[in-house]
Amino acid sequence: MTQVTPKAARYPKSHLMAASGVAAMLSLALLVFPTQDVEAKKTFLDLDLELSGDYRQDEDAEDIRPAKSPFAQVDEGKSTEATLDKGLQRITIANGDTLSTVFTQVGLGASVLHAALASSKEARQFTRLKVGQVLEFRLDEQGELSSLHSKLSDLESISLTNNGKGFSFKRDLIKPETRTRYARGNIDSSLFGSAKKAGLSHRLTMDLANVFGYDIDFALDLREGDEFELVYEEKFVADKVVGSGNILAARFTNRGKTYSAVRYVNKQGLPSYYRADGTSMRKAFIRTPVDFARISSRFSTGRRHPVLNKIRAHKGVDYAAPRGTPIKATGDGRVTLAGRHGGYGNTVIIQHGNRYKTLYAHMHNFAKGIRNGSQVKQGQVIGYVGTTGLSTGPHLHYEFQVNGVHVDPLSQKLPMADPIAASEKQRFLQQSKPLMALLDQERNSMLALNRESR
Repeated sequence: MTQVTPKAARYPKSHLMAASGVAAMLSLALLVFPTQDVEAKKTFLDLDLELSGDYRQDEDAEDIRPAKSPFAQVDEGKSTEATLDKGLQRITIANGDTLSTVFTQVGLGASVLHAALASSKEARQFTRLKVGQVLEFRLDEQGELSSLHSKLSDLESISLTNNGKGFSFKRDLIKPETRTRYARGNIDSSLFGSAKKAGLSHRLTMDLANVFGYDIDFALDLREGDEFELVYEEKFVADKVVGSGNILAARFTNRGKTYSAVRYVNKQGLPSYYRADGTSMRKAFIRTPVDFARISSRFSTGRRHPVLNKIRAHKGVDYAAPRGTPIKATGDGRVTLAGRHGGYGNTVIIQHGNRYKTLYAHMHNFAKGIRNGSQVKQGQVIGYVGTTGLSTGPHLHYEFQVNGVHVDPLSQKLPMADPIAASEKQRFLQQSKPLMALLDQERNSMLALNRESR
C-alpha cells in the first residue's frame, strides 16, 4: 500500500521559512503602502460615516460607536417609531387600522382600550381614525398606558392622560394669526377652475358662490369673461397657511353687471352680507337649490314627458346632478311633506309663510331631521339628488308656487329681505367704505403690475 506524504513534508524546512518571511513582508507592505483599491474603499467609508451624522469617533477608544440609538419598526405599511425615550411610541395609521388593532400593536390589551374610551364622551373621538394620522403612546416602566396624544390638524390636538384614578381628556386649540388677502380672477371655463387659478380653496369658492347666490344663478348665468375679486381672511400658524376665514368684501361682474357685497356683524353678533349702500344681499329665496348643477329641463306648459311619452306641462325646473348631491331649501319655512309622492318619488314640500311653496322631487333620500312639521332654514340641506319616481336619471325636480299657482322659478322676481337697521347704518358705512376702497386699491395695483410685465 502506497503511503501519501503531506505537502508540507515535500519541501525542505529552509524553503518553508523563506516563504513565511516573504508573506510577512508583503503584509507589512500592504499596511504601510496600501493599494489604490484599499485606499478608495477606506475613503468611501469615512465619507459615509461623516454624512450620516449619527456617529462619532470616541476619543478614548478605537472603535466607532453610534452617538444615539434610534430605531424604527415597519410592519406591512404601518409605521411604529420609537426614540431614546423607550416609553414613547408613534404609530401612523394605515388603511384598515382601528383603535383596537393599534392598541394591540403597542402591546396594550382590550381592557385598557375600554377604560380609555369609557372615561368620557369626548374620548371616543380617538376612534375616528384617518389614514396618515399619528397616535403617540407613552407607556410607563411597567408598560401601562400613561398618555395618548394625536394632532388632528395644525390647529387642534387631543390627548388622554392617566391620572392614577382614570383617564382625563383634553383638547388643545391653537389660535391662528389672521391676515387679510386679496384675490381676483376671470371666468374662462368654470367658477371652480378660475377660483383655483386665483388661489382660492374649495370652501372659499363655495362661500363666494353663496354670497352672490341670490343674484347670480351659477348653473345658468355664468359667461366667459365674467370677473370676481374679493378680500378675505387667511389663517396662519408660524407663517404656515392653515386655512381661510370669512370673505370680508367681494365684487362679481356677471354679463356686464357688477354686484358688490360687504360682510357686517350687527350689534347682536349676527353676520350677514349687504351691498355697499346697506341694502341686503339676502332675499327670501335663493335662486338654485343645487350648487353648480346643469339645467336639464325648463319650466314649460307643453313638454313631452320622457317616461310617459306624452305632452304634459312641466311645472318646474330640472337640475341634473350626480346621485347624492346635496339639495338645499331655497327659503325659510315648514316642511309639509317629507315622503313618497306618486311619480315625484321621494319628495319634500316646504310652506314659506302664506304665499309661497316649494317642492323638491326624485330625491335619493332625506337629510337627517327632515320630516313632516319640521322647520328649515334657507340653505339647509334637506335631501340628496336621486332618481326615484318617474325619472330617467339622477336629477332634482324643483317647483315654485305663489298663492297656489306654479311659476317659473328662473324668471320669478324674488322678494327682498330687510335692509340694514337704520340704527346701525352709520356703523356699517364706517366698516364698508374702507373695505370697498381696499378692493379698488388692490385691483389697481394688480392691473398695474400686469401692464408692467407685458
